[in-house]
Parts: sequence; structure tokens; C-alpha cells
Amino acid sequence: MSTVQAREQMIEQQVRAWDVLDARVLEILRQVPREAFVAPQHRFLAFADVEIPLPCGQHMLRPSVVGRLLQALALTGSERVLEVGAGSGFVTACLRAGGAFVRSLEIFPELAELSRRNIASVGLREVEILAQDATGLDSDIRYDAIAMTASLPVPDDRFLRQLAVGGRLFVVVGDPPVMEARLIRRITEDAWGTESLFETVIDPLVHATRPQGFVF
Repeated sequence: MSTVQAREQMIEQQVRAWDVLDARVLEILRQVPREAFVAPQHRFLAFADVEIPLPCGQHMLRPSVVGRLLQALALTGSERVLEVGAGSGFVTACLRAGGAFVRSLEIFPELAELSRRNIASVGLREVEILAQDATGLDSDIRYDAIAMTASLPVPDDRFLRQLAVGGRLFVVVGDPPVMEARLIRRITEDAWGTESLFETVIDPLVHATRPQGFVF
């Protein structure tokens, strides 16, 4: 099977089959070469609907989850996007294909460098990848869309405040074995709306706030 055929099979049998029907999202997944973001020893898994291992104990999101993430954010091409967790840079590249500019925060310097190399290899511009802990965000900067590729045990208002009015946040909340993917919209300066999307399990955000334990 050729790379083109394998990619199309991924899109039709895995992504579209999981209710990703937005034609623009499917086209992004056709145009961004997923195999370029996978280590040579794992390239045979590039188009499988599995989490592919990365350095530092991290994993690439499954293609079906990436599709749902992109569909939820509904990028139009004009957005300034914040990504939390660059990984290998694949989701970063997809976000850039859908938006105008992407800033990605990656806590592991090794992964930040890997994602920079991968982004450069496919010739994408208007992408900034920083080796930075996302829990130390500059609250004065706002984004039209935020994509969190690592989960939070509990919601964190810091990320909500980074949204511009009208902005959208994709986040997965909870602990294994079941987590909930949510889309949060900033409606006004002081109001947000939340939509439950689907259940999944992804790697947790390093240094994420944990729920307070019981005190006896």
C-alpha cells in the first residue's frame, strides 16, 4: 500500500468513522504528512489509530482524536492558536494548516527541539515552539483557539482566561480509565460555555493542578 493510500484509509476508516465530517479538517489530515512526525522505528504505525510512543514517556495522539480536536476548534484560517504540548509537532502542523499562527508550549526541551525540526522539515512558517511549562502562562496574551494535547485532572481557569472573547478551548479532563473531552467557549469577559464531546484517555499535563484530597 502506498503512503497516499494508507493516509486515505486512515482518514476514511478511522477519522471519518469517528464522526469527523468537516471537509476542511479531512483535507488538513490529507495535506499534513503524519509520517514525517513519526520516528523511523515507529513509521509502520504512522497511519494506525494508536498512540505512538515519543521520547520522555509521551505519546502522539491517535488520528481520530486529532480529527475531533480540529473539528471542535473549527479554525477558519485567521486564528492565533495556542497549543499546550507540542509532542512531535504533528498537531502543531495541523493547527497551523487551519489557523494563521501557532505558539506551542512544550515542557520537555527534547520534544520541543524534535517538533521544531519536524515543523521545519515540512516548510511551515508562523509557528513558534517554546520549551516552557504551560502552567506559567503569560496571562496578558489571549488566543482565538487553544488546543491542549495533554489532559487535566480538573479544569484550570488559567487556560480559560487565555481565550479571547469568542475563542474556543479543546481540553480533556479527568483521570483514567475515563476522561472527557470538552469544548469551552468564551462568550463574554466573564462567561464561558462548556460542551461535552467524547470520552478518551490521553497523557496528563506535567505539573497540572490536582484535586485537593480529603482532610480528616
